[in-house]
Amino acid sequence: MEHGQATPSAAPAPGPAGFGLPTCPPDVAELRGRVAGFVRERVLPGERALDAGGPAARGELRRLQQEAKDAGLWALPLPEEVGGQGLPLSRYAHLAEAEGASDHGPAALGSAPLLDVLMLGRHAGEAVRERFLKRIAAGELRTCYAMTEPETPGTDPALTTTRAEAGHGGTWTLHGRKWFITGAGEADLVTVLARTGEELSLFLVPTSTPGFRVVRELPVLGVGGQWEIALDGVTVPADHLVGERGQALRIAGERLRLGRVLRCLRWLGQAERAFDLMCVRARTRSQSAGPLADRQLVQQLVFDALLAIRTTRPLVYEAVARLEAGEDARVETGLAKVAAARMLQQVADAAIQVHGAAGLGPDSALPGLFRLGRAARLLDGPDELHIAAVARRVLRDHTLTS
Repeated sequence: MEHGQATPSAAPAPGPAGFGLPTCPPDVAELRGRVAGFVRERVLPGERALDAGGPAARGELRRLQQEAKDAGLWALPLPEEVGGQGLPLSRYAHLAEAEGASDHGPAALGSAPLLDVLMLGRHAGEAVRERFLKRIAAGELRTCYAMTEPETPGTDPALTTTRAEAGHGGTWTLHGRKWFITGAGEADLVTVLARTGEELSLFLVPTSTPGFRVVRELPVLGVGGQWEIALDGVTVPADHLVGERGQALRIAGERLRLGRVLRCLRWLGQAERAFDLMCVRARTRSQSAGPLADRQLVQQLVFDALLAIRTTRPLVYEAVARLEAGEDARVETGLAKVAAARMLQQVADAAIQVHGAAGLGPDSALPGLFRLGRAARLLDGPDELHIAAVARRVLRDHTLTS
């Protein structure tokens, strides 16, 4: 489960003021402003159509993608050799917050397939890279990633039951089911974790292959975008094995570390959006006793929300720095992931409280932001998994001093 959906709103996308953004070079600051403006002016007004799904949503997304290309904002973090702009993570991080203000921002701006492009660029064979990578980067092909299964805990891939059997001529035939797969209903390619004997391997499966079947959509807290799929004797060529046989967990771990940090950055952007909505409401909504902004309990909610954002951001950027430096970032990523998920839920909840009943209705982005904040505590591993993993590592490496 790699992505959620936001709810429409005409409210402005968050800007850098007030959130304690790390210092970035002037050219990155200028680019961040352009990305934020694109999200505010182009993406947010189209959220209702994008959330609805179907042909109208696909048409709206294609329109936005072309506008992003025309504006020079397309595929900013993707490698240049496949058609991206090659921004390193330390620079793209500032933009990821801005585009993440809308859950549709990454897809509209062409950064959504970053994890798949990097994974296939590093680990797929030459024929697969030549056939698919540029088309994925151009937005012509949509990808998804299938790891979790209905009958096994997603936090324990060793229990994977989907299997891939070697056939004649080096082909592989896959059998099994996967669920909570973001975007599988409209994907052209899916990377599948499967058992090859006693090992686990990854396979790239075109969704047009006979035996591939979308079973059902799985609404998350009432909103779609996640899917269950079946692999009923799906056969793929030998070169659709991603990486070496038995190397799935190493490749998946590499993908997950970056994916978690990208999520955290986008959650910061969504929390900023909720915070801005809360402040606008507090300043413009009056009761008989005066503006909400003058009420101490409202001021407390604003303070606590800003504190949560500002104390989470350094943890996320520390993880960014360690990842880009090629250092072990498991502790930093775990801390950032738990803190960012809690922060988004807290800020969205506070914004709803300030809005009152209006914060629960269809005219605000807040229900979607709160829903994502709750789901965030399970995405890419539940909080409990990260808490235990970080604590074990810290205690193992702790040096006793007298």
